[in-house]
Formats: sequence, C-alpha cells, structure tokens
Amino acid sequence: MAVPFNRFDFTAGTAIVTGAASGIGEQLAYLLARKGSDLALVDRDAARLEQVAEAVATATTVTVTTYVVDLADPGAARRLGEQLAAEHPDTRLLINNAGATLGGTFDDVSAEEFDWLLAVNLHSVVTLTRALLPILRSRPGSHLVNVSSVFGLVAPAGQVAYCTSKFAVRGFTEALRAELTGQVGVTVVHPGGVRTRIAENARVAATLDEGAQRTHDAAIARMLTYPPDRAAVKILESIAHRRPRTLIGMSARLPDLLSRLSPGFLTPRLLEAHRKHSTRRA
Repeated sequence: MAVPFNRFDFTAGTAIVTGAASGIGEQLAYLLARKGSDLALVDRDAARLEQVAEAVATATTVTVTTYVVDLADPGAARRLGEQLAAEHPDTRLLINNAGATLGGTFDDVSAEEFDWLLAVNLHSVVTLTRALLPILRSRPGSHLVNVSSVFGLVAPAGQVAYCTSKFAVRGFTEALRAELTGQVGVTVVHPGGVRTRIAENARVAATLDEGAQRTHDAAIARMLTYPPDRAAVKILESIAHRRPRTLIGMSARLPDLLSRLSPGFLTPRLLEAHRKHSTRRA
C-alpha cells in the first residue's frame, strides 16, 4: 500500500554513490558524510577515490568503503551490484551518478563506441538499481537518485549517443518512480553545465581527428560553469524533500522551458552550434 514519505533521514544507513572520485559525486560524498551517512563510494579512478575517502575519514566519523570499478564492463558492474548488496544491507540511498560523454554524429560513432557509452551511462544504472532495489524496498524511507543530463531533455546534433543514454535514464527513472510510489522515493537529476572532470575525460568518435577532439573538449569546457558543490547541495535538498525531478542551473532550466513551450525552437540553433564546433578529418 502506498504511504506518504517523510523527509529523508541521512543518518539512518549507508549511501552508495557512483562516480565519487570527482565533480558532483565527490561533493555528494562530502555532504553526505557531514550529514551522518555511512558511505560506499564507487569510481574507476583509484587514486582520486582514495583521496576522497581519506578526506571524508579525516573530517568525519562515518564509515567509508571504496570500490574501484570500471562500470563500462557489464560483468564488473553486475559483480559490484552483488557485492554492494551483500556488504551493505543497511543501504537507504543509491545515487547513480557516474557517466561519460562521447561526441560525434551517428555516422561518426561506431557500434562499439555507442555500446561503450550505453554501458556506462545506462546499463550500469539499471544493473545497480536491480541489485540494490530489494534492499531499498526493505528499508522504509529509502531513496533512489539517477543522474541524467540537460541532454536528457533536449537533443543537440553531434551528441546522439550521449542523448540516447541520458533520455533512457530519464525514462527508466520516471517509469520506475511510478512503479515504486509509496515504496521508495525516486529522483531524476538533470544537470546543466556543471563544472566537473567530464570535459577532461570526454571522448569523441575514433573517426574524428585530434583537432575535432580539441574543439569538442573546448566546447564542453565552456559550458561547464556551475559549481559542483552547489549542484550537490541541490541534489541533497531534492532527496530530503522527495522531489521527483531536479534541474540544476539555468543551462538546464532554460532549455527545458523552451523545449516544452516551443519544441522546434532549439533544433536549428543546436544544429548550427554543432556545425560551428565540428571538424572532420580531410
């Protein structure tokens, strides 16, 4: 039977955060620790993840466990889900934050590259949710957060793989929310241009030259201006108040508004922006 949720209690169990070695995930780890949540932190960057864990341990008394996993590997993601469920039966919060980008048109991006991005951005979200959902359901007041993107709201040219993954995360989360009403709180997050390391780790299709990579990286870097600590604060506020959706930054709110008021308004402008920033091998 569906029951109303109270505010989320951050002190009552473990919070799992993926993509926790930098950016929004790192800031979420710090804020959750200060609120009293024990942490299970996941990232593929072992060195940076250890630094985050040490910073948390130095500043707080919460328990921190780290897992170095490349979520692009479906088998590794599945084993991680099983391990998290076994080792953290007190989990009350799962934040699927890890993600990657891949620039290039549909013709540019190979099937292997497309599948790699879907594995990171979508399949790992589904896999970890499937593994942890029985625990979340068993603990009243639990919450699930899946991080989509502004490109889960609008779809620019040159980002077909990324948009596919992030629109899918949005659809998965919204449908799951309807199924879990009164059982588990569910929030989908749409960050705009949050200043994270995603630009440093951005990839473009292998068919594009080095100039295209530099142009793509520079274009992404120019978009990333919103502080990640502020983004993390907004996400935790949304969890506390059980908000179903969170748009972070004007770079998310404005495209969302325009896409709903005038669905065709952004398409030619996004296409022109892509043409300006695309460089193909001669």
